[in-house]
Amino acid sequence: MLVRKLRLWSGILIAIYVVPHVLNHALGLISLNLMEKVREALALIWFDPPGALIIILAFAVHFSLSLATLYNRSTLRMPVWEATQIGLGLLIFPLLLAHVIGTQGMAKVIGFVPTYELVISALWINDPIRGVQQTFMMFVVWGHMCVGLHFLLRLKPWYRRWLPLIYGLALLIPVLSFLGFANVGEKLAIKAQSDPKYLNKLFEPIIKADPEVYAFLKGLEPNLFAFFVVVLVTVLLGRWLRRIYLNRHGVYRLSISGRRVLTAPIGQTILETLRIAGVPHASVCGGRGRCTTCRVHVGEAWRELPNLGDVEKKALARIGAEPEIRLACQTSPRKDLKIEPLLPPNARPEDSNRRGGIQGREQKVVIMFLDIRGSTKLGEDRLPYDVLFILNQFFAEMAQALEETKGHYAQFNGDGLMGLYGINGPIEDGCRNAIKGAALMARKLDILNTNFEKELREPLRMGVGVHVGDVIVGDMGPPDAQNFSAIGDEVNVAARLESLSKDYGCFLVLSKTVADLSGVDLSTYTSRETKIRGRESTIEVFSLDDPRILNF
Repeated sequence: MLVRKLRLWSGILIAIYVVPHVLNHALGLISLNLMEKVREALALIWFDPPGALIIILAFAVHFSLSLATLYNRSTLRMPVWEATQIGLGLLIFPLLLAHVIGTQGMAKVIGFVPTYELVISALWINDPIRGVQQTFMMFVVWGHMCVGLHFLLRLKPWYRRWLPLIYGLALLIPVLSFLGFANVGEKLAIKAQSDPKYLNKLFEPIIKADPEVYAFLKGLEPNLFAFFVVVLVTVLLGRWLRRIYLNRHGVYRLSISGRRVLTAPIGQTILETLRIAGVPHASVCGGRGRCTTCRVHVGEAWRELPNLGDVEKKALARIGAEPEIRLACQTSPRKDLKIEPLLPPNARPEDSNRRGGIQGREQKVVIMFLDIRGSTKLGEDRLPYDVLFILNQFFAEMAQALEETKGHYAQFNGDGLMGLYGINGPIEDGCRNAIKGAALMARKLDILNTNFEKELREPLRMGVGVHVGDVIVGDMGPPDAQNFSAIGDEVNVAARLESLSKDYGCFLVLSKTVADLSGVDLSTYTSRETKIRGRESTIEVFSLDDPRILNF
């Protein structure tokens, strides 16, 4: 917990230092004098103790803890964004060496003020290759910071609302920074061409510096870079040796949804085990315990698992999780374990605070069920392939009718399907569109019957039931094959209405609630009370032979 907080707050301190620094470069589009005035103000905070010591310590802590995190990882398999953040972070140290030594280091030892005029002249005129390197460093630091802040804040409810503006600023600021730097560089280059003595006067403190001191400072960069390489290689080698050691000191078997079994060393988290095996698994925060999207159901085995840590306890308490729910990124089993993933691999930030395995929300929607009448007769004198062809044509046309009337295909159940309306709009529109959808299905059924006239003994017939009510909608089903659907008592009612269409000998049965909300004129029809199996109360419905004649 302490390590996480140190890494987080050291990163925030660095961001507080970097953002004004980068913004100040953009002021070069206005004037060098304005840049210098802001630099002088910032220097009061960061150039001398205690500010200089604080920011150097923040960089050292953040980098050291990042290496420690890299060492502790059991696998380098990770999402692209996480690999990008780590890669950019590792690039910062070698790229930053020249900047720190050439400004802070030389300025303190030799004794001069690293003004923008001096630094930009050195990078733009004297050593443009170094200028390109420092520009690249700026983009690397900014990119690493943005990725880190994005995945820190993306779980906040307000963040999504401001995302377009934040993305725009994240892209615009470094571009303006470079343009400001380039604008001043060009003006200084023109000044140097017009005055041959300009650069000598500007770099006089460096030219007159003790050659041995200057050589020592210049030699620091390759020496520190070599140190960085040694440290990085040591960390990667240490990871490899650590894994060999763990594999020889006990393993556990991980069963996923009762289908796949993986073997992993004791001490390795569930998420790391899944990543090493290449098994897709949700982890919005990258396995830091900030979200709960990697949660899994462990059943009664929770009693034998290591106790919850502070990070995991806080995250699971936020969603009111039962003891059988654990975070894959925080749980390191010591015995064989069976798990059931609760969210799909493509879970989003907004899913982190949702309970259970169904990513649902309660919503009033319109539910439609449709079914082919007498589908078993299709196979009596036809090859299975022919039956399949006819059914595929039927469902393709019905799914198209759903799409054309703003419906959503939810489920397939052999010789019927389920559709939803009103998911993304007013429920009144959903009810009206559902009736329009039934009418369009009737038209498409007639076309199908005309096309298959020679192949069918008798025309295809179908029944449709439509109801509206509060249900749970969301991504449901096995983690490997989830689809957006709905569950609830009102869904069962809609299915019963579809069955009633067979009893009533009609094409469409819809509840009076749907009719009233739709605004469609059904004054020429008489509603009837009907008993729904599984319900004590009755429901009022309309039965229609042909919804195509309705006036929409």
